[in-house]
Amino acid sequence: MEPITGARVSVVAAVIRRDGRVLIGQRRKGTRHGLKWEFPGGKVEAGEDPRRAIERELREELEIVAEAGEEITRFGFRYPHRPPIELIFYAVENFRGEPKCLVFEQIVWEEPERLPDYDFLEADVEFVKDLARM
Repeated sequence: MEPITGARVSVVAAVIRRDGRVLIGQRRKGTRHGLKWEFPGGKVEAGEDPRRAIERELREELEIVAEAGEEITRFGFRYPHRPPIELIFYAVENFRGEPKCLVFEQIVWEEPERLPDYDFLEADVEFVKDLARM
């Protein structure tokens, strides 16, 4: 994790909890970072509020109607040969509908302490370790 400075692409991610578990998704094979695990979410569009962006992304990716809760954390990250990103994680505990696997290889409800066992995107690894200890 690095401090947030300069222009970045904003990316939102949801820590969706139900019955003590967290929902994670595996990127599809053949895509950028294929088969890596991540939290549902995506890029914030120009002029879009990040809270509205996470709600939109959850409709598009999981077909659920969610309410963005508190911001958990935000930090900067840069993959080699890519523009820097600002990651914003939101808690999501209120949603309607059963999550559907629309854009992922698979989705899994997992115990937080088991999350470090998954091969997460590099940008998420430190956050995953912190979440597992919460």
